[in-house]
Amino acid sequence: MDASAQSANPAKLFVGNLSYNITSEQLTEKFSQFGTVVEALVMTDKFTGRSKGFGFVTMSSADEANACVTGLNESEWDGRNMVVNVARPRVPRENRGFGGGAGGYNGGSRGGGGFNRGGRDFSRGSDRGSSDRGGWNN
Repeated sequence: MDASAQSANPAKLFVGNLSYNITSEQLTEKFSQFGTVVEALVMTDKFTGRSKGFGFVTMSSADEANACVTGLNESEWDGRNMVVNVARPRVPRENRGFGGGAGGYNGGSRGGGGFNRGGRDFSRGSDRGSSDRGGWNN
């Protein structure tokens, strides 16, 4: 990502501790008393469609955004005290690849997912017999 894509937009606000009943339209209406709302989104679970209790509002200027922070941060709305701050830039997540970290069938620190059921330990040679000489043909 280039530097301009990661720099903070001073007109974009994080809105947290929202009631699960609040919609994006209600968020637009609430923040429009402080200026022009460019975009308002309540974040929802992609499977259930239920609100996650936070969202983002983009105002048309940094001055309007600051007015929202001053006027709405810690104010009560639908039984909850909202948190309103200038949004921080999104931090890129590391590429975890397929299978993730620990976990899977055996879990623990073996790494990766998969279905590791044990089996032979080839680091010492043969796993048959009680010989400690190593090698394949003990």
